[in-house]
Amino acid sequence: MPIRIKHILVVLILVSIRSNGQNPTFSQFYANSLYLSPSFAGSTEDFRFAINYRNQWPALPGVFHTYSISFDRYMPNFSSGIGVLATYDVAGSGDLSTTNIGILYSYDFRITNDWHIRPGVQFKFHYLGLNIYKLIFNSSLSPGGVTPPIIPPPFESVADFDFTTSAIAYNDKIYVGLTLDHLLRPKQSFYGDESFVPIKVNVFGGAQLIARGRLRRKFDEVLTVAANFQMQSSFYQSDIGLYYYRNPLMFGMWYRGIPLVTSQAGDAIIGLIGYRTDDLQIGYSYDFTISNLITTTAGAHEISIIYKFTTLTPGQRGKFRAIPCPDF
Repeated sequence: MPIRIKHILVVLILVSIRSNGQNPTFSQFYANSLYLSPSFAGSTEDFRFAINYRNQWPALPGVFHTYSISFDRYMPNFSSGIGVLATYDVAGSGDLSTTNIGILYSYDFRITNDWHIRPGVQFKFHYLGLNIYKLIFNSSLSPGGVTPPIIPPPFESVADFDFTTSAIAYNDKIYVGLTLDHLLRPKQSFYGDESFVPIKVNVFGGAQLIARGRLRRKFDEVLTVAANFQMQSSFYQSDIGLYYYRNPLMFGMWYRGIPLVTSQAGDAIIGLIGYRTDDLQIGYSYDFTISNLITTTAGAHEISIIYKFTTLTPGQRGKFRAIPCPDF
């Protein structure tokens, strides 16, 4: 194999592995609450089924898609919640993919009459794959086929286990949480090198500024401020914004890229519109890029669908304490 082509191959693999080290991010982070924190498992009095999809930077070659599906339920007799979460992220022309499938558990402690603490854990299977035959090398671009064709070197997909822990403190108006992900630091090298997924830290929270009226045990008008800060290796990201719900519509606007607490200051402005009934929630958001990538990425689209149903009796509903965070 010519030395130059070999160098190109190595660079492509290293870039792919480096990019995979950073987790995908959802703008509608509270519509994918189990991905944000396992402490949210069972945080609704209903059974909850959620699907999330994100299409990031559609104007760039290749794909940057993230899919998530989850199910969780509240167990009133044990003050606990359980759930399952599966995520699939695929990026680039070589279909560099990351799959995580995990089970979650949370327990609700009542500390005072007003305050609760809800720790949570997640155990998950981590799988990393790459379709190297979709990558484009020098021999594919050489006119007349003068350059000898490249035979990709052998490599193995990566399978490992991972662990996440978290905690949320909340009352009827305020909530704050911490999540530590990738505590087992799963492998991420296709060739057995000492390369591991960095630990990820999430700090999030918010408060209800307005909560008016009741409609079937739920407020029919709510204004909430929310923030989400995450750090992984040398990368930082911060989101802050407002969510407004007026039955049956939800609107949101927030800013990503607060200076000094974000690697890319002034990254994006995100707008949200959603529709919610007692059983069904649908949300759509768009990331409008405001960084120096404004003319090249075409932003990002995100869709969330959440379906809830309940089998709790009125007595069991009385034992439930909802976390006052927005649904989108």
